[in-house]
Amino acid sequence: MSILPQLKVLVVDDTATSRMLVIDALQEIGFRQIAFARDGVEGLKAAMNSKVHLIVSDYEMPGLDGVSFLKKLREYQPTRHIPFIMVTGRGDRAVIERARQFGLNNFVPKPFTTASLKASLAAVIRGI
Repeated sequence: MSILPQLKVLVVDDTATSRMLVIDALQEIGFRQIAFARDGVEGLKAAMNSKVHLIVSDYEMPGLDGVSFLKKLREYQPTRHIPFIMVTGRGDRAVIERARQFGLNNFVPKPFTTASLKASLAAVIRGI
């Protein structure tokens, strides 16, 4: 029996179309408890105020980009260990390396497929 339906995922992206693509892919993979936030500030509040098992976040967002969002999550004890996967259209290795300094668990380059998202998730969560 899969644990995926019991895991709560937070999708953070400032673009509605991108959010829906990630949510649709997560549902196809088997996740059922999916919340979303429209930017890093909203995502940070959501993660701090409710139980979240996994975060899938965009990199480029106004106000609080994905790396800054990750850094703030890692600075707050209750959210420090939430697995974090970044979805980015930037192939810039420096961005990924900077995110890794703050505990990035994995990343998925845009454009992504359900299979590539699943592979990224499988490297972080057992049983996918």
